[in-house]
Amino acid sequence: MLSTLSADFRIIFDRDPAACSWLEVLFCYPGLQGLLFHRLAHWLHSIGTPLVPRLISYIARFLTGIEIHPGAVIGRGVFIDHGMGVVIGETAIVGDYALIYQGVTLGGTGKESGKRHPTLGTNVVVGAGAKVLGNIQIGNNVRIGAGSVVLRNVPSDCTVVGVPGRVVYHSGVRVTPLEHGNLPDFQAEMIRTLVNRIELLERQVETLECLKFSTKASVLAGILAPSESDLLKNVSIGFDDYNYLKNVSIQQFLDGAGI
Repeated sequence: MLSTLSADFRIIFDRDPAACSWLEVLFCYPGLQGLLFHRLAHWLHSIGTPLVPRLISYIARFLTGIEIHPGAVIGRGVFIDHGMGVVIGETAIVGDYALIYQGVTLGGTGKESGKRHPTLGTNVVVGAGAKVLGNIQIGNNVRIGAGSVVLRNVPSDCTVVGVPGRVVYHSGVRVTPLEHGNLPDFQAEMIRTLVNRIELLERQVETLECLKFSTKASVLAGILAPSESDLLKNVSIGFDDYNYLKNVSIQQFLDGAGI
């Protein structure tokens, strides 16, 4: 227990540049205070103490704005930054050295019994306002972007963004927990891809119209019209680029964890 509390305390200095002294961290960091209350409440809950664990969690919520059910399992070295509005459900499991920002919910999706809250691996970063819902598995070294809603399992070493959350793989790329602001914008990429597709289709329509006009003019003038192969060759201009966009960007978007 003492080693866990020490890890909870030391991790703040590693991940928060605003932490100046141990007195400031002890008395002015609600994330640490919420964890201290939870460690006590969880121990009492594990030995079957009635009412008191829930009362402790309620007091912690009133003082810190962080609501953690006594039944939740929280690993060592977890840092809840700022913490206001964080909700962690009864059967949630948070791995070691997770970083959780304000407004995060680790909740359920219904009234089912048993394991109904998410399980987070080690070194997971959950951005501000993100919602991770249901009995799902979040792998190690996963970053969940701010405001994302995660409803399905997420493998290790990747990033999740969007509503619903979609997966971006970063296998083999080492990222630090504090780089959660450097996230891809799936929606913007998809809009760009669709705009490119519309522009390509417009160019093809213009080409067909020009060929149709030139063919009609050539027939009227008694000149031999272009062959069918020439028409198809001109119409297919840019089609390889479109197929590439379709096979890569669109497919990645549709195959994301939110679909």
